[in-house]
Amino acid sequence: MQIHTINTSKKEQIIDVTSNISDFIKEQEKDSGICYIYVPHTTVGLSINENADPDVKLDIILGLNDIVNNNLPYKHIEGNSTAHIKSLLLGNSVNVFFENKNLILGTWQSIYFCEFDGPRKRKFYIKVL
Repeated sequence: MQIHTINTSKKEQIIDVTSNISDFIKEQEKDSGICYIYVPHTTVGLSINENADPDVKLDIILGLNDIVNNNLPYKHIEGNSTAHIKSLLLGNSVNVFFENKNLILGTWQSIYFCEFDGPRKRKFYIKVL
């Protein structure tokens, strides 16, 4: 298992972490298997989505902000309830097959670390089976 540290720079931000994961897989003894990526944070999510057009990341944030109403009378004292809800919608892990030490992703796919309560110092875990 490997732990990666990531420093987010905005309140809401989607960061491509595919290269971190690809590099880790290339270091493994196994040529094929499943790669598990996990974030131990309740206001962060993980996603696999399009990497060709950078506007897609902005549109995802825009869409999530439309779905998760910021003007509800939330009770959570920290004031970041919307970040918790967005994290819940995306989930805190993704699994990706790899073969011949290469991730099996679609032509336009990348693995994204999705920050909803930044900026912060965060981490994510990678493990292969």
